Amino acid sequence: MSRVFASLALLLAASAAAHAAPPGIMSIRWHGQSFFELTTTKGTNIVFDPHAIEEYPRVAVKADLLLMSHLHDDHTQTHVVENLKDLEKNGLAINALKKTGDMMQEFVPVKDKQVKDVTIRNVLVYHDDSNGHKRGKNGVWIIEADGLKIVFLGDLGHLLTEDQIKKIGDVDILFVPVGGVYTINGIEAQKVVEQLKPKHYVIPMHYGTKVYDSLLRINSFIDDVPETQIKRSLGNELQIDPTEKAKETPIIAILGYEKLGSSR
Repeated sequence: MSRVFASLALLLAASAAAHAAPPGIMSIRWHGQSFFELTTTKGTNIVFDPHAIEEYPRVAVKADLLLMSHLHDDHTQTHVVENLKDLEKNGLAINALKKTGDMMQEFVPVKDKQVKDVTIRNVLVYHDDSNGHKRGKNGVWIIEADGLKIVFLGDLGHLLTEDQIKKIGDVDILFVPVGGVYTINGIEAQKVVEQLKPKHYVIPMHYGTKVYDSLLRINSFIDDVPETQIKRSLGNELQIDPTEKAKETPIIAILGYEKLGSSR
């Protein structure tokens, strides 16, 4: 191997090592809006709601599992997933909804599907407070991995019913939209957090930032929250030790505080 190719190989290996979380650590990375990667301690990579919004940095990801909450363009830009063809071939690119006509959407239930070290299921909710008559349906994804229950609410547009709360069940890590306009706003998101009572982390998403101001900022969600309950990440990654004890009050993790302009 030439020196050039040897050097390139070392750089790529170093980059991969820098991106990987330490052993025994779960990693969550935010790419703006509701586009996340969650990597389990065994290296299984789950991608949620990929977008291609121009204001955010362009990224290309690889996934073992691709989950989409609904059919809107800023949640279904699957071309950013490099190994998409393999995922589609193996049935691991899963949208919670499918189109059955120009304006009709059908919920696609998933019940305890196993993918490597991960188990997934979903629950039907709505993109608005009118049972989907304004913006359609939305699927909540529930993921069990590393002994934790992770709930991704997608574009939830209403407070949850008792039946929906029961179906979702226990929550350790909660991804919740807070930007209003198309979803619940910060005040409503606080109420949803109270409904679901996550034990470890709350990760706000789908809100306006310095580079993308089409949604409300995060302010109303965190203005009354003590600073001791907020963890701001200068990068776009949160690392979690799955063995840590549950907290009396969950930590609100704000990702991309500097990189993606998610500060107040």
